[in-house]
Amino acid sequence: MRRRHVLVLSLVVLAAIVGLSILLVTRQPVSATSVPSPLLGKAAPQMTGTALSGGSFSLASERGKIVVVNFFASWCGPCQVEEPNLITFAWQQRLKGVAVVGVVFNDTVDAAKAFDVKWNTKQFYPSVADPSGTFAFDYGVTSPPSTFVIDTHGRVVAELLGPVTTAQLNAVVARVRA
Repeated sequence: MRRRHVLVLSLVVLAAIVGLSILLVTRQPVSATSVPSPLLGKAAPQMTGTALSGGSFSLASERGKIVVVNFFASWCGPCQVEEPNLITFAWQQRLKGVAVVGVVFNDTVDAAKAFDVKWNTKQFYPSVADPSGTFAFDYGVTSPPSTFVIDTHGRVVAELLGPVTTAQLNAVVARVRA
């Protein structure tokens, strides 16, 4: 009798493992959702601030480039998920007239700097402190990650909520260039 219980329990555990494995293999990758931002088609709110790595950043100085503005926080799980994608995208686009900038959202500068060090982000793009939350307010950001794409004329052309993928960003940039 005891042997039968062990066998049934083993089969149940095996079925659960197989089911979970199938779920993990067939699930769709997590990605951002494009949303109808009230900023679409309008001039992007200006940003001038201090980069975490030192120096300053001004969105106005990026005019003529497509700019990807990503609001992130070190404590944000989806921000951790998207970071390799942002780095890959920034690297791929570095010589193609595209700039990426991170904006610290509701986080301490020290924690954001640690995030940048962990991912070696400053090698690929700057991150800007937003200690008063002014940039987030101007862009209407309520939670990270939130990503905005700005065209070469300084207009917002896309807002993506959630962790962006390299493919999503490449598709938006291709649409802007078309």
